[in-house]
Amino acid sequence: MISNERIDSEAVFREHPFVREVLDRLVDAGHEAFLVGGVVRDGLLASWGVQVQFPPQDIDVTTSGTPSDVRRVFAERKLVDVGERFGVLVVLGNDGSSVEVATFRSEDGYDGRRPATVDVAGTLEEDVKRRDLTINGLAATADGTVIDHIGGVEDLRLRRIRAIGAPAIRFAEDYLRMLRVVRFACQVGGEIDPETAQAIRDLAHRIPRIAWERIQAELLRTLALPDSAHGIELLDELGLLAHILPEVSALHDVPQPEAYHPEGDVFVHTILALRIADTFVRDPIVKLAILLHDIGKPQALRNHQGIHMGGHCLLGAKMAAAIARRLKLTRRDAHRLSFLIRQHMRIADFPRMGRGRQVRFLSAQEQPGEVSIASRYPLFMQLLQVLIADCEACAHRASGWIPILAAVTEVAEHIERVGNLSKARTLFDGHDLMAMGVSPGPLLGDVLAAVHDRILAGEISTAEEACAWASCELKRRETETETLS
Repeated sequence: MISNERIDSEAVFREHPFVREVLDRLVDAGHEAFLVGGVVRDGLLASWGVQVQFPPQDIDVTTSGTPSDVRRVFAERKLVDVGERFGVLVVLGNDGSSVEVATFRSEDGYDGRRPATVDVAGTLEEDVKRRDLTINGLAATADGTVIDHIGGVEDLRLRRIRAIGAPAIRFAEDYLRMLRVVRFACQVGGEIDPETAQAIRDLAHRIPRIAWERIQAELLRTLALPDSAHGIELLDELGLLAHILPEVSALHDVPQPEAYHPEGDVFVHTILALRIADTFVRDPIVKLAILLHDIGKPQALRNHQGIHMGGHCLLGAKMAAAIARRLKLTRRDAHRLSFLIRQHMRIADFPRMGRGRQVRFLSAQEQPGEVSIASRYPLFMQLLQVLIADCEACAHRASGWIPILAAVTEVAEHIERVGNLSKARTLFDGHDLMAMGVSPGPLLGDVLAAVHDRILAGEISTAEEACAWASCELKRRETETETLS
């Protein structure tokens, strides 16, 4: 049904000129063709004065033409088969741009992940009724006129997140749609329709049937939003969190010392830390680290008979490594996640560390050549983001992180004068110690680390000084050993 609403299609075509060509050529060839999905949803929000990214990066087109028709219309173009048997082709423009073109279709025989059969549908209305949410089932003509067959315009205006048709049927077709409901509720600042929410609660236990790569992608999309804390709360309320991140669900009712955590139990603290992070953190892996930073506390509390939570960082890092494997994170992101959780308490001691240890800590994954501190020491600065969110969500507040920020500038300036760990290794390495008669083993590693700390602290500046200090250190240790024996 044609609505009274319009989107600024000219803005779309200015950003994506090839999209206009695709629509025009399909229509000129006798086929219906529409913009569909996110571009229409976000175009409407933009027209109502809502701050959204519009036009979006990806633009989808749907058409009455079959894949064979699309191939004929764009015979001189390169086409990519991303799912032709499902009616989807990507048409490539001469300028390197691409447009995904999908044939009107109906689907059947779902197993909770994908359809068994895909058939060509006769109309746009049939096509949109197989989609997930009403706000994602809107289409628009090339002139921007919005076509609404499922009440999506009204739902979007009311910020109502509602499944198309019977929610239980929509979610049984693809259980990932339950996670998409949560993401869009955060993305548009909306409320979930009660019937849709109840269907999710009823089917939440089936979410692990979805490939973990898909769950990971949807979770990270939610964490990338500026209201991700609300997304985690919704996952919890709808019963999904217990099946995706049971380690976070387990934080409910885990007590904390009121003097340090007047905000409440570990789950309350975690959500508050994430809500604070939403105001200044954009990296979803850093937000995931904030979400998981205290998951080791329940086990640590059990280990110490309920007296304290010592060691929770190391326990949490091990648990995070298992979560990273479950979510199929990349090796780099898994390493970042574990590092941020393992070190999130140690960074509080940064101002009191020796200068050599400070340089080592700050230089983790240093990016030489970068000018700003944030760019040169990205991993440390991400760790600082975790600390800020953690401190601001408890009694410490700014007193827990401002001293670290002040010390960072001082240490960065020191590194500029003295050099980093790479320079220390160039000045003196394990081969130098072996030349002095030290065999490979713990002693070599300990003495080498001690020499590097002196170099990083600026106490040693030449290879000769390094050799002399190492010689004295070896003699000191030998004397201590003889005394003890």
